[in-house]
This record gives sequence, structure tokens and C-alpha cells, in this order.
Amino acid sequence: MPTVADVLQRGWQLHQNGNLDAAMHVYRGVLRQVPGSADAWVYLGIAQFDRREFAESAESYRRGLQLRSHFPIAWNNLGNTLRMLGETEEADRCFESALQQQPGYLSAFKNRGTLWIWSGQIERGFQWYEEGLKIDPENAELHRNLGVIHLLLGNYQRGFDEYRWRWKMPGVSRPRGVDAWANSAMPVPVWHGQELERKSICIYPEQGLGDAIHFVRVAAELKRRGARIQAVLPPAMIPLLSTAPGVDEIVPDDSEYAGLASTPLSPTDFHASFIEVLDGLFQSTGQVAWGSDLAKEGYLEVPEALIRYWKDWLDQRRDPNRKLVGINWQGNPGHHADVYRSIPLQFLRPLLDSNRVQVISLQFGHGVEQLDQSDLGSRVLRLPDGIDKTSGQFVDTAAVLKNLDAVVTTDTAIAHLAGALTVPTQLLLGRVPDWRWLTDGETTPWYASLMLSRQAKLGTWDDAVERVVKRLTGSPAHSEPSVS
Repeated sequence: MPTVADVLQRGWQLHQNGNLDAAMHVYRGVLRQVPGSADAWVYLGIAQFDRREFAESAESYRRGLQLRSHFPIAWNNLGNTLRMLGETEEADRCFESALQQQPGYLSAFKNRGTLWIWSGQIERGFQWYEEGLKIDPENAELHRNLGVIHLLLGNYQRGFDEYRWRWKMPGVSRPRGVDAWANSAMPVPVWHGQELERKSICIYPEQGLGDAIHFVRVAAELKRRGARIQAVLPPAMIPLLSTAPGVDEIVPDDSEYAGLASTPLSPTDFHASFIEVLDGLFQSTGQVAWGSDLAKEGYLEVPEALIRYWKDWLDQRRDPNRKLVGINWQGNPGHHADVYRSIPLQFLRPLLDSNRVQVISLQFGHGVEQLDQSDLGSRVLRLPDGIDKTSGQFVDTAAVLKNLDAVVTTDTAIAHLAGALTVPTQLLLGRVPDWRWLTDGETTPWYASLMLSRQAKLGTWDDAVERVVKRLTGSPAHSEPSVS
């Protein structure tokens, strides 16, 4: 007869395979039979955390700790969950308990550092990352984390040095065709700033869609240095990104299609991800946010016929007496920092209350449901279903953006798309933003059309939204009459 541990292990295998519903069914089944199983409560808490059910996760960890107080994993996990709920001091006490019970517990050092970093106390966070490196000097995640924060602070040399450790982390990989070069008899070297005149280089994005849009601009600089550019791009993004200057050849990245032969790549002298190109440019020039001409003029193009099509569509629905403003509030919920950078639609109420603004949703996928869950939904224009399905990812959206007076967005791919098209944009940033936005300032050298509005206090967006409304309307949000 299987033991409780055996059953929980089966549940954990389901969990690790991504079947959270089945795993939670197993964990809850154990708890129905053995409600005093501290381990089962912790397993359930992990599953709830992975489903972003943070309040429920915290309660499960607490139930487990009531049953077994000496449980460092539970204390560590509870601290991490409370971090996501914004309960900073209580989270720190949990990490302290974990470390008292298990000195040298590396995960608690990592999580404690991340807690203080995201709370805005960067030096305090550094302290715990450095303590973690004393235990495991070769820990790639800690080095990567230090790299991101140094980049955020503008310490670019230290930042890029540390950030290169990301390639040693599990799950970080290059396109399949590029990976094949690494195993060849004569591996193609990564570009680190070497001479490029009459050389060829293969470049590719390594992270999300926003990064792909933001950093495809590196092709133009490499072209100016005399290189021939081969770009490996996500197939759905090719129609949009192929308009970026400098690219000579495009190859679809088929890494996500298991079982298919890798698309052959042309012979090349170097390869690098877009961010590695930034690293190489910094090594050779000492600059990071280069390309002021691209920032001012834009670097992506949209077919004029498509722009006219969406102009006609919008003209039939817009109020000519008000600014037409696109809004985007929710990023990818699977992103590790989404809880810090996305905001509920309700937080944009002051903008929708203005009689000087008409709002259209630029939200797709996750977050769209908030339009139907909120009383604000009836005030928001919506784009038709099927947008971006025929022309390529973001192509229709780009044409819509070209017809708007402004965009208000959190740190999502829409911000980069608008910036690349020079559309006036108000970007709402969390207390500790992505490294490219640095820690202060209302403008960015990356995009001339972006104005930044920074969160002053973790979890509070009122002041940031107020600044956005005032910039767009010339009046404080609270003085605007409500539009029914």
C-alpha cells in the first residue's frame, strides 16, 4: 500500500510536468485523508503559488507551519509568497526563520535579496545576494541577478560581466540552428565587439517579444560597421521585424517546433543574441543606449494601406473632440516580475473619467477579461476579434497605433512597439523597473516618444497615473468630470 510520501511524490511528478490541476487534486486528496500532513500543505502551497493564487498559497504554508514549526522550506516559501503580496517585513521575518533553522540555505538568501531589490532597497538586496555567493560562488542565478541590478543602476561593465552568467542557467538557450554550431568541429564564436568590416554575423532575440522589438535595432549599427546580417526571428514576428534597417537575410526560428529539422543557417563569422550585441557595442564604444537617430525617427514600418484601413475603422467610432488614447495594462502573467509591472484596469479609472480622452483597448489575451468584469468596460472601445491574425504578429496593432493620439501602457511589448513607431506614449513603471529604464528620469534615450511615470511606492499607482492624466489633459485627474 502506498505511503503518504509515495502519493505526494506522484503528485509532485504531475506538478513538475505542468499538470497543476491534477497535482492539486492529489494534494487535496491526501489532506482529506490526512489533514495533519504538513508536507501535503506545503505541496499544495507550491501549486497555488504557481497558479498565482498567492493568498491561498500563504494560508496553506501557514497551515503546514502550524503542524511543524521547524520547517525551513515552508518558511522560505511563505516568505516568497508574502513578497508577491507586498508584505515585505513579514516576508523578511520568514526568510530569517528559514535561515535560523537551516544556515546556508541558498534559496532563502536568493529570495531575501529579491525581496529587498523589488521593494526598492537595492543595497540591502545586494547584501543577501553577496551572502549567497559566499555559499555558492558559481551560482549562475545569483550572478545573473546581480548583473540585472548593476545594469539598472547604470554600472554597465559590472552588469554585463555578471549578466553573461545567464547562459549557464537551466532553460536559457539559443535557437536550434545556432546551438548546432556550438557542437560543430569549428564552433562559430560569439561576437564581443570584434572588427566587422566584410564579416558576417547571425543575430537573434533571446527573451520576450518586447525585447525582440526593442533590440532588433542592433542590426542597423552592425550594418554601419560593415557586417552582413543574418537574423533568426520568431516566424510570427517576421512581417513586422523584417522592416527594421540593416537585416540582409531572415531565417525563421523553428526551435519551438519539436521534431522538425532545423532551418539551415548561412555560414557566418560570428553570432550573438540581440542583448549580446549590446554588450559587444558597450565593450567597443563604452555606450549602451546608442542610436539617437533610431530613437527619434523610429525603425519599424507599417504598410500605408493598412494604416489607412485602420484610420477608416477608427474614424467611424472616435469622438473628434477628444484625444484617442490606447491603453494596455497587463503583461505576460508568467513573467517573474509581472506582479510588479502590470496593473489592474481599475487603476486607470482617472484616465477614463476624463472628458478630454476617449480610450481604446490595446489589451490582448491575458487581462482582456477585466473589461467585462469592470464597470469601466462599457467606456472602452475594443478592436475586433482576429486582429493581427492575417498580417503577422503586431502588424495590425502597429497600424492602429499610428492612428492614435497617445498610448498609456505598463512595461509590455506595446511600449516597445509604440516607441519603435515614434507614437507618443506614457509608460507606467513599477518601483524597480526593468534595467533598460534605469532608476530615475522621465525620458529615455531608447525612445524619443516615451515619457516615463514611475511608481513612488511599491503597490501604489495613484501618483503615477495622476501624472499621466495631467500630461495628456493638462488637468489633474480629480478635477475631471466623470463620463457616464
